[in-house]
Amino acid sequence: MPRPLAPQGRTGRPPVTSRAQILAGARQLIDRDGWEQLTIRKLAAELGVGPTTLYHHVRDKEDLLLLLITAYLDQVPHPELPSAPRDRMIMAAVVIHDSLAAWPWTAEVLTVDGFIARLNESALWFVEVILAGAVDHGCTPQQAVLIFRNLWYYAAGEILVRARTKERATPPDFDAFFKRLDDANLPHLTAVAHDWDKWVAPDTFTQGIEAVVDGLLAQALAT
Repeated sequence: MPRPLAPQGRTGRPPVTSRAQILAGARQLIDRDGWEQLTIRKLAAELGVGPTTLYHHVRDKEDLLLLLITAYLDQVPHPELPSAPRDRMIMAAVVIHDSLAAWPWTAEVLTVDGFIARLNESALWFVEVILAGAVDHGCTPQQAVLIFRNLWYYAAGEILVRARTKERATPPDFDAFFKRLDDANLPHLTAVAHDWDKWVAPDTFTQGIEAVVDGLLAQALAT
């Protein structure tokens, strides 16, 4: 759960800016300048209020980011899940991946172990679905947690790589790069040189997560 908001019982004039306005303003700043540039002072200036007004709603930047993420994930529709545990796990992983990929800075904020303690219950449905799917498939609770961790690492990593690739100002010159390679030392790499950029471009997350889920479940049940 996000940390508690500002304590009750403050004296003085009540805040005139709503939480919805604050979140909308913060999202606009993030979309324009990036989440790293977001500060309470900058947001207050953007909204035309003093920083103290915002502190009636949020304690600091971390609380603000978590409120944004929670509000965003609360709006993600929960699909009707298939009956097979393995398929439920895959669907949950794909839904959360696709949701965060549309707003990739959220994945960057959550790239820390233990992030689940920073979100509310409604935003954690995908964690529950994956854990339940693994247990229903025959895994122990410990194995289920480790499977979730690995799926999250894969999803978050894929989101961030794709996002950074899109942000890249100048694409790498693969032709020039591969021409410098020695066929004798790197024969397999040079063999795919002309097709590398084309072959890594497609979105293959669903196929990848299916393979990861199948491999992790097989490994867990074999131990």
